[in-house]
Amino acid sequence: MGVRKNQANLTAQEKRAFVNAVLALKANGGYDPFVTTHNQFIVSDVDNGERTGHRSPSFLPWHRQYLLEFERALQAVDPSVNLPYWDWTADRTATAGIWGADFMGGNGRSSDGQVTTGPFAFSGGNWRLNVNTDSRTYLRRQLGTGVAQLPSRADTESVLAITTYDAAPWNSSSAGFRNNLEGWRGVNLHNRVHVWVGGQMATGMSPNDPVFWLHHCFVDKLWSEWQKRNPGKTYLPTAGTPDVVDLNDRMKPWNTVTPADLLDHSGTYTYDTGF
Repeated sequence: MGVRKNQANLTAQEKRAFVNAVLALKANGGYDPFVTTHNQFIVSDVDNGERTGHRSPSFLPWHRQYLLEFERALQAVDPSVNLPYWDWTADRTATAGIWGADFMGGNGRSSDGQVTTGPFAFSGGNWRLNVNTDSRTYLRRQLGTGVAQLPSRADTESVLAITTYDAAPWNSSSAGFRNNLEGWRGVNLHNRVHVWVGGQMATGMSPNDPVFWLHHCFVDKLWSEWQKRNPGKTYLPTAGTPDVVDLNDRMKPWNTVTPADLLDHSGTYTYDTGF
């Protein structure tokens, strides 16, 4: 069973192993399908129709399975690798260690947003974008441009205090923990981080930026924390709800797992600390 750690606490060897596994997955053709899948669901998930990966109760279990699939792909390259998470309530600046040249690389340059440092810089020859919105094949970031501040600890605690998982109409206008964490309502957690990073992270093809996985790993950790704090609460809705995934419905694109299957991750992975 793997332990997912705060990226700030990774050793130099653990950082290298993670980066090397990501680069190897990119090189063997296994990475880009994850980008395509995410974009397909961003496009198809709508408030007034079928929605699975976003704007819906299954946002959290869908991404939990998505992360598991990616983590397993990395572990097929290097069994020692587990997904790290980025606690953006603590590492909140464009100069935080996560953006170091030994890990995610830094901000994009002012002229075109191109990331020029670190292992995912285009000039290194190992990170060409093949699934993109336009002809530019380099990774872009604009840290802190689209929105000035990342979510704070207080912002996040205010969302963790919401005791109902989700509510009708089960979309981006819903009250409840899920929608406040996703960021369509309230203080805006998950969505705000995508916009703060900018570049590809502000598009449906956001997994083109490897920081996507660290961001969503933290989102998953926050769901895990909410589950611990609310042992009597569970996923909603439970049955008979049009256009969304109920508790025991199978989720696309895998069609093998349900939200109920993903409520307890403790037999597969744990987190190094609570929030």
